Amino acid sequence: MKLRAIIVDDEPLAIDVLKAFTEQIDTLDIKGEFTNPMEAMSYLQNNKVDLIFLDINMPVLNGLDFVKAQEQPPLVIFTTAHREYALEGFELDVCDYLLKPISFHRFLKAVNKAISRKSPAQASSASVSSNSSKNEDEYIFMKVDKKMVKVYFNDILYIESLKDYIKVCTKGGEKLIVHQTLTSITEQLPSADFMRVHRSYTVSFKHIESIEGNFCEIEEKEIPISRLYQTEFRQRVNKKILSN
Repeated sequence: MKLRAIIVDDEPLAIDVLKAFTEQIDTLDIKGEFTNPMEAMSYLQNNKVDLIFLDINMPVLNGLDFVKAQEQPPLVIFTTAHREYALEGFELDVCDYLLKPISFHRFLKAVNKAISRKSPAQASSASVSSNSSKNEDEYIFMKVDKKMVKVYFNDILYIESLKDYIKVCTKGGEKLIVHQTLTSITEQLPSADFMRVHRSYTVSFKHIESIEGNFCEIEEKEIPISRLYQTEFRQRVNKKILSN
């Protein structure tokens, strides 16, 4: 089962990210990309579409009003950098609400929701499984300066909070400064492999080299584990030991 889809976003970079994601799976047939919502509106009047990846904060016509203007709107997945529209978005009965920067893992989950909504009977066979791609093939796009940078989950060692920014430390010593909070980026990472261990740090379990007391070490960097997270951290470490 393939869903006919369009992408509507006034940021070309955001469109490029979604197109790159769709190229990794075979359940979507992208019929068009639009930076102008009015052009997308005209397209829908003459073409059948199953799913729209729709930005919210756009000039002339925002994504919420775009959906409201449709008599029988297709399935919609909102893609936005703004959390404040989430409640109103779900009141419109959309499939999902993706916060930018969007991870591939989270994108797959949203697509599977759309498949389930479109044809529940076929969902089990048509759904894209995130387990079919190994973690080294999964990634997230992060906005560094003025460009979107692809960062593989497997390359992330740990992430450090810098107030309104984060420092993403990766294999090879590269450090990316991103305008995002530690809370929001942690939510976008695979929870099985990453955990927040301190108000200032999220770590990758894969890259922890040693644990001593209330610290873990990743590539000679001692990272504190605060009292708030110690119990969960040790439970998850023990679970991983038993599973090996």
